[in-house]
Amino acid sequence: MMDFALSNGESMELDDSVFSAEFNVPLVSQVVQAYLSNGHIGTKAQKSRSDVQGGGHKPWRQKGTGRARAGTSRSPIWRGGGVTFAARPSHRHVKVNRKMYRKAMSCILSELIRQNRLIATTEFDIDAPKTSKLKTSLSNLNLSNCLIVLSSPSQNIQRAASNLKHVELLSSTRLNPVDLIHFENVLMDAEVLRKLGESLS
Repeated sequence: MMDFALSNGESMELDDSVFSAEFNVPLVSQVVQAYLSNGHIGTKAQKSRSDVQGGGHKPWRQKGTGRARAGTSRSPIWRGGGVTFAARPSHRHVKVNRKMYRKAMSCILSELIRQNRLIATTEFDIDAPKTSKLKTSLSNLNLSNCLIVLSSPSQNIQRAASNLKHVELLSSTRLNPVDLIHFENVLMDAEVLRKLGESLS
């Protein structure tokens, strides 16, 4: 077990196997890319010649007109026709097993602790939904570009964080590897940190 200092001067014990893991670059990169790919919604679509309405009859007879033969007015070379290689909705689901995901999260959290970029607090709240109050609270902790992870964020925190640039608020259930590596610092509730240690061990 390792002792981790909280922002109020207290300390809590963390599991070495979870929060002292060696940073595995290929594993973290694979999990992050998979998470981004699975969040991609491939909605791009175009109509091919079979999808365009009309064009069921032959525009003119095959021979004798002096024009090039044509079987449909919805050919890709015609105005109003379909697209030759029409795009279709795509799904880029990449499977990552549970063991890989847990190990990658453990690597990221361990590296944040080693770089002193993870700040844990027993209680973090403001008394009014004011962006200035939240900015002052973060300035007292020397934080500007940070991710705030709370087990049950209050309405004041939610409203204030929505207007503050370079600050994002997440509940513990929405924590993901992409947001963890995106911000310079992570401000986390001590209760969330304890539950992460239990779930990743």
